[in-house]
Amino acid sequence: MDLALLRTFVTVHRAGSFTRAAALLGLSQPAVTSQIRTLERQLGRPLFLRQARGVTPTTIGDELAHKAAPHLDALVEITETGLDDDSSLRTLHLAGPPEFTAERVLPALTELTGQDGRGFALRVSFGNADETLEGLAAGHHDLAVSTARPRGALLTGTALCDEEHVLVASPARAEQIDTGKLGRDGAPALARVPVVEVHESLPFVSRYWASVFGSRPAAPGTVVVPDLRAVLTCAAAGAGLAVLPRYLCAEALRRGDVVALHEPAVPPLRTYFLVVRTGTLALPHIARAHERLQRAAAEWC
Repeated sequence: MDLALLRTFVTVHRAGSFTRAAALLGLSQPAVTSQIRTLERQLGRPLFLRQARGVTPTTIGDELAHKAAPHLDALVEITETGLDDDSSLRTLHLAGPPEFTAERVLPALTELTGQDGRGFALRVSFGNADETLEGLAAGHHDLAVSTARPRGALLTGTALCDEEHVLVASPARAEQIDTGKLGRDGAPALARVPVVEVHESLPFVSRYWASVFGSRPAAPGTVVVPDLRAVLTCAAAGAGLAVLPRYLCAEALRRGDVVALHEPAVPPLRTYFLVVRTGTLALPHIARAHERLQRAAAEWC
């Protein structure tokens, strides 16, 4: 049986779409369709049920994918290992949000990068959830940390941890706010306080306001900087209030650089997912990183 046909089949199975698989393989959609039909003729059984939006594997298709995918992934690993500059080190391509990746993920993976015969080299890319998942699906990354749960059969996501969001400001700013009025309907007490955020849409503040106050923030962003670490620095300097992950501002809270303006009974949470292309956990270096991050995350929550 032609391995190229099996590779196309596995890609379609994971992507759930001829169009998506064609983009991943660098082929035209008619070429992918032709290869799948050829394979179906050789097997004498249908592998997919065509639907209005994508395809669904038949029982035979699922069985073939289960048997073939690990072996194809192993062949890819052998090929790609031969392309690395240092043949003793496999390269793990990781992607995720800059702050969480820098503060949590990379320190947890450092111990796996040694040359102990099982270590790997590490290449890291930063991006938002959409960019990260698209890059993973396209094969640019091996492992991704995302705040969005992946959909479809191409990607597999595992809940990693939850981060708690905290409403903070500098002590001087806090003195100007009547924090005693910050109950469920207390957002008006903050209406005139400048906001520090990562984007003009105020993603962190808007999520906090909706969850805690049941409303939308009134003040626009006064300082907008695309890095939560910079947001913390600006908030500590007195530029305005900010909503930050507790892991990122815990030390600043302890030192008194910033103070929590509100402690709701149920703080807003955001979930991180550890995402891989379906089937690639059969590759040892991806599996080791995946397992290490899951164990480390138990200490983060």
